[in-house]
Amino acid sequence: MIPVTPRIWLDENEIEESFVRASGPGGQNVNKVSTAVQLRFDVRGSKTLPDVVKARLERIAGRRLTKEGAIVLIAQRYRTQERNREDALARLVAMVQEAADLPVIRRPTRPTLGSKVRRLESKARRAGVKAMRRDKPGGGGEE
Repeated sequence: MIPVTPRIWLDENEIEESFVRASGPGGQNVNKVSTAVQLRFDVRGSKTLPDVVKARLERIAGRRLTKEGAIVLIAQRYRTQERNREDALARLVAMVQEAADLPVIRRPTRPTLGSKVRRLESKARRAGVKAMRRDKPGGGGEE
């Protein structure tokens, strides 16, 4: 079992790993050794995650989610298989942790008396500036 939060764990049997050849730099090594990791985690088939976490995890996964409901992560940042495995697993755990955090519900508040007063004072000041521009000192051209 892989700990995600104090109450949520991932079962290692629900995670599939396959190794593929990585793209990018690496010299001859990149052509011979399968160092990139393709990690699959079936969200909908998971027995360890609560339903609300599953729903949020599917939303967070975005394009990494397949039609069948599996998250596919490809890790090829490092030159060794083991580091890429750790990286892919860490990214999956981070996604599940983000999904496990309950979103804070915003409760609308009323404006304070001070903010109302400041707003009205600034409106009055702006109106005064515009009024001064309108009233041309020195006669408005009446002769």
